[in-house]
Amino acid sequence: MMVRRAPAGVRLLTRNGHDWTSRFPLIAEAAGALRARSFLIDGEAVACDEDGLPSFDRLRYRRGDGAVFLYAFDLIELNGEDLRRQPLEVRKAVLVKLLRQPKPGLQLNEHADDLPGDIVFRHACKLGFEGIVSKRLGSPYRSGRSRDWLKLKNPAAPAVKREAEEDWGREKWR
Repeated sequence: MMVRRAPAGVRLLTRNGHDWTSRFPLIAEAAGALRARSFLIDGEAVACDEDGLPSFDRLRYRRGDGAVFLYAFDLIELNGEDLRRQPLEVRKAVLVKLLRQPKPGLQLNEHADDLPGDIVFRHACKLGFEGIVSKRLGSPYRSGRSRDWLKLKNPAAPAVKREAEEDWGREKWR
């Protein structure tokens, strides 16, 4: 999910360009309260279950819309300055400053720079998370897939299993 603040207001956009601003009001309100003229934040919309763990089904089926928040993990533009060419760690440091007093609805997604990725991934799988995303330090921001980031999916996660079943079904009938 991309969160855009411009003079016209705040908009939440999916990777396919759908405007979901009205769908997730908590994120929109929190973004509107940030102290900046404009910004573009890249993140992941998340809904949690009763145990506080992310639940793809809650997000997918729009249960708890008022409780959906954004894990913000990258900053692409701030106050008219294009940050895409800046290294990841510079963009992340600026994002930390922007979110230093976040409102409910926006959560900074911390980096785990001091832990090996395989350990982080194993723990994410044990917790039932969908997976992890790793970004290369020093890398510029690029839309879409790139060699500078890697998404590892937990094969046991319900959302990943469902995605695999849907892909298999489509492939079977082609």
